[in-house]
Amino acid sequence: MREILAAVAAGELTPAEAESELAGYATTGAGRFDAAREARSGVPEAVLGSGKTPAEVADLAATAVETTGRAIVTRIDAAGAGAVRRELSEDDPETTVRWDERANWLVATTPAFERPAIDASVGVVTAGTSDAVPAGEAAMIAREMGAGVARIDDVGVASLARTVDAVDRLREQDVLVVAAGREGALPTVVAGLIDTPVIGLPVSTGYGHGGTGEAALSGMLQSCTALSVVNVDAGFTAGTQAGLIARQVAAARGEG
Repeated sequence: MREILAAVAAGELTPAEAESELAGYATTGAGRFDAAREARSGVPEAVLGSGKTPAEVADLAATAVETTGRAIVTRIDAAGAGAVRRELSEDDPETTVRWDERANWLVATTPAFERPAIDASVGVVTAGTSDAVPAGEAAMIAREMGAGVARIDDVGVASLARTVDAVDRLREQDVLVVAAGREGALPTVVAGLIDTPVIGLPVSTGYGHGGTGEAALSGMLQSCTALSVVNVDAGFTAGTQAGLIARQVAAARGEG
């Protein structure tokens, strides 16, 4: 503790950095940022943009960059992304900001930040183009956890030939996140064709009864093939689960 306090007094650490070292989190006007989450659980802390003002999102993102060298924001709109860019450009013009307008995620990193690298691959699969938003979120967080990510898109079972044509690529991956709306059939079919762990990601697309993801979720939960399932549109959760599995695969591969 004395060393940390001395570093603050010498201007080598900011108060936020010191708090994150001592308590594991940093307090801002918008809330607390869990700077120790990745070291503790293997999953980077992310800021949920929805429900927050652009200023609150920017405040938390700046704290994330200050304490860990990286900010990950999900469900962020144009106003929030603009606020983050302005805030970070004032703090450090060399910080890189990437915003995916469609999948609504933002990642900002300092020049010194080094993303982890995992010797394992995560396949992110979509039944159709409408599944791209949560699938994009899953791909982003798996990549930020260090896994290689392969996108395999538009292989839904409405034309089963598309699925069969992708089997070789599916088998090359160490773990799969399979996103599907409507009746959610694709993860069940994929899990019956390969020996790779499958994480079903139900998507809120469809019509009428069950059309906001409930039918897809129910179908995946009732799958007669072995797979795990996350909540509707929970791309971040699916991606982090895939990233954790990829990490264990890489560890086992390194021991072999």
